[in-house]
Amino acid sequence: MFDLLGGGLLGSIFGGIFRLIPEVLKLLDKANERKHELNMFRLQTDLEKMRGEFRMEERYVDYSIQQLDTIKEAFREQSETAKNAGQFVSAISALVRPGITWCFFFMYAAVKIAALVIAFQTNAPWYEVLSKSWDANDFGVFTMCLTFWFVGRSIERYKAGVN
Repeated sequence: MFDLLGGGLLGSIFGGIFRLIPEVLKLLDKANERKHELNMFRLQTDLEKMRGEFRMEERYVDYSIQQLDTIKEAFREQSETAKNAGQFVSAISALVRPGITWCFFFMYAAVKIAALVIAFQTNAPWYEVLSKSWDANDFGVFTMCLTFWFVGRSIERYKAGVN
């Protein structure tokens, strides 16, 4: 009886197990395949995002180059116009930007001095008046003027080859 049960029953059990093993492996393989596809999709999405950012940077650089070329052309045309107009007109043209800068500087200084005078007339403590009269906006204006005039001149000298 054991031979009958052992041979038929064990054969059926092993046959069933051996038949189920490939199916279980297929399910595990499909789960791994789905994980792999999801990872590949994420990688492709990241790659496309990076490509899009790169394209945006390229366009920004192209736009910046076009702006610089336009500014260069405007300066060249202004220079040619000034040369053709004569020395007096060239001198007047060269003084326009510094003149406007000095006018705005003196107006800014006059407003600040007037504010300080008014603050001192109200008998406010001097340390409080001075600390509140100079804020981040004033510092921004100050550094903007300094960098415009001094860094700009350094760049011009470097381009001219006079270090």
